[in-house]
Amino acid sequence: MSGSERPGGGDVRREESDPVGMAPLSPVGRLAATVDRLSREVRAAQAEAEGRALVELAKGILVARLGCGPAEAARQLAELAEQSRATPLEFAVDVINQAARDRMSEVTAAFLAATAAVRATPPEDGAEGARGADAAEAGEAAAESAAVRLRAAESGALAADDTQAVADALLEQALRPLGAVAVAIWAAGYDGSLTLVGSAGFPPAEAARWRYVPPDVATVARCGLTERSGQWFASLGRTGLPSVGRHQYPDGGRVAVPAGTGGRIHGVLEIAWPAPLAPQPPQVVRQVEALAELCAHTLESYTPPREPGQGPRVVPDAVELMDLADGLHDPALVLVPHLDAAGHLADFRIQHVNNRFMDPAGRPRAVVGGALLLEAYPMAAGDSELFQNVERVYATGEPFRARHMNLTALVDQVPLSAVADISVSRHGNAVLLIWRIEDETARLASLLQHAQRLGRIGGFEENLLTGEITWNGQLFDLYGRPHTSTPVPLEELAAHAHPDDAVAIGRFLRTLLHHRRPASAAFRLRRPDGVTRHVRVVAEPVLDTDDRLLLVRGACQDISAQHWTEVALAATRDQLAQTEQQAVERARLTLQLQHAIMPPAQTPLQVPDLQVAVRYRPAETEQLVGGDWYDAVMLPSGRVLLCVGDVAGHGIEAATSMVVLRNALRGLAVTGAGPGQLLSWLNIVAHHLTGGVTATAVCGLYDPALRTLRWARAGHLPPVLVRGPGAAPLPLVRGMLLGAVAEAVYEEAEAELAAGDTLLMYTDGLIERRDRPVEEALTQLLSTVRPTPHTLDQHLDRLLTYSRSDTDDDTCLVGIRVG
Repeated sequence: MSGSERPGGGDVRREESDPVGMAPLSPVGRLAATVDRLSREVRAAQAEAEGRALVELAKGILVARLGCGPAEAARQLAELAEQSRATPLEFAVDVINQAARDRMSEVTAAFLAATAAVRATPPEDGAEGARGADAAEAGEAAAESAAVRLRAAESGALAADDTQAVADALLEQALRPLGAVAVAIWAAGYDGSLTLVGSAGFPPAEAARWRYVPPDVATVARCGLTERSGQWFASLGRTGLPSVGRHQYPDGGRVAVPAGTGGRIHGVLEIAWPAPLAPQPPQVVRQVEALAELCAHTLESYTPPREPGQGPRVVPDAVELMDLADGLHDPALVLVPHLDAAGHLADFRIQHVNNRFMDPAGRPRAVVGGALLLEAYPMAAGDSELFQNVERVYATGEPFRARHMNLTALVDQVPLSAVADISVSRHGNAVLLIWRIEDETARLASLLQHAQRLGRIGGFEENLLTGEITWNGQLFDLYGRPHTSTPVPLEELAAHAHPDDAVAIGRFLRTLLHHRRPASAAFRLRRPDGVTRHVRVVAEPVLDTDDRLLLVRGACQDISAQHWTEVALAATRDQLAQTEQQAVERARLTLQLQHAIMPPAQTPLQVPDLQVAVRYRPAETEQLVGGDWYDAVMLPSGRVLLCVGDVAGHGIEAATSMVVLRNALRGLAVTGAGPGQLLSWLNIVAHHLTGGVTATAVCGLYDPALRTLRWARAGHLPPVLVRGPGAAPLPLVRGMLLGAVAEAVYEEAEAELAAGDTLLMYTDGLIERRDRPVEEALTQLLSTVRPTPHTLDQHLDRLLTYSRSDTDDDTCLVGIRVG
């Protein structure tokens, strides 16, 4: 029984299985395999058709060169390909490159040169030599493949009937082998806009959104239009520029290369990679530039579609542009590009000059018309930016406008510089250059008028022989007289001035008319409308050849604003000096009061087995004299009163309030009450007897016999106990600040001190910082108090030296050390 028969009879076909011979394919799998096979066949047919076109083109070249028929040319092509060990398609491309000598040939030659360099590398022994041979073969294959791809892409682009087909051909034939996934062809408009005329690899909806980009919108394609050398971006995400397919390939590489011929950019070729793009070799860069030039030939014949509701788009030719130039009221030139033998833009020919044109060098219009721009004005190729701007406008289509542009380099044989407003625009294949040269005399006259108006200056001239007087309009306005009235002679000047200024005016006229020297004077002008203006007059005599006085020229300036400003400034200076003197005196009295009550140095108490030291550091700024206070005094009971406090605010009020509270606490302490009761009484004093003063304080009573400290606090930081190598604040007790409420109760605590212990009381000026919380500043203080110096005075001085406070506040510090 054969494998194709079943036991029951009947011939059956063997089921298809997958490529590795495992389980049979499902119906969907068979359909997918069929579609894949047909797609490969279609691509192979397309490649064969494109290759056939290149082979036929090579046959035609051989027919022309060998003078043979098509059959003989085909036989020669096959034999030569076999002799060169190349495929007929590769040899056909080589024949085309040799015959064309165009940009595609240059790119292929660059690949072949790179391949030759690889093959010229000396082989090495072993695996390295094998790898060198493999690299040479791979380079040669890449060069031949690149040549075939470029010619196939060129063939497909030339055979395409629209730019969309060109985009498809470029992507499939030339760009996918380079790793690119999408391509966009942009057409540049006459106004600098961009229109997407062909794309491949981008979703249709995304391409539709980017159909039109208005002028002056920064995109990747715009960079390729303005930067004529092309732009290569390693990653689109790093540029921050929008572009078609940005969300599809956010971090992919992008290339934008201008597509132009003959110095004119017709559009931009934009290529997208799916991943960041590494630096490319020069061969790949030249290949992309060659593809952009291929797009330019297609874009030359592109006509933008007519917008709905608009008439047909009219692109004026040179004749219409000449008619337009003749209708202008400013000088204008119509320029057309002049290309060299290689097809590159070399200059612009002056096609037409309008009837308003006047050559700066004095040449007739007929001489300038028809000449090349750089021949007629050779200095334009030097320092002037004019030629560069004309070239850029012709290339990109974006118009150029400039005001007050210096045309010295353009105007040859003219010693004075010319300043003009420039307008350059492209119309079709021609450029319209318009300029308006400013009249230097008129410009200076206008500048002088504006200066006189802004400076409130009026000019005059008086002919002493004929009596004729000339005023400008600004002087009539200064005098408050109508422009049709008769000017006032210099001899009558005193009659229009304040009587107290008659002496100054007489001295001015005597110096000017008698001594015939320039003179000036300031006086108060009384106008007919009753307004008095402060005026300064300056004049000079004009003498003839015989030293006789002919004319007097001068100017009058309204200095009223300056006069009143000087008066106000003088008054302000006097008031400021008085205020500063009062402030200095106030600060001096405040410091005297504070130092009288709180001297920076105080004689220490003499207590057996106890060291007592105090420190007071005033604020660094005298204006911040505050209300910090301290006290350390022996009471009649034998106990020691220790306290520090801080009154809110600064200045004389805070200093006087501090004196009241300090003296009140001293008086209350002789009653023998505890520290909590003393602070309760002191709160009543602050609330009722000092005008609503608020303050913080800590009060302690030390018993030398028992070595105990009873203490209470009113919103103040607790004392710090330093014992051995450690330091810590005393446990916190409740107590609100002084003066906040009418009555308050303050808790007390007791601490037993041992020999060698040090207790510190301080105000917040010792530790407070603007950029740190109080808790962090207190932690810093605890680290600073350790280790303990030999004497208490050294200990307190060390704390003040290493204090990190930056609030410029007073600082009070009280310390005791048990002996």
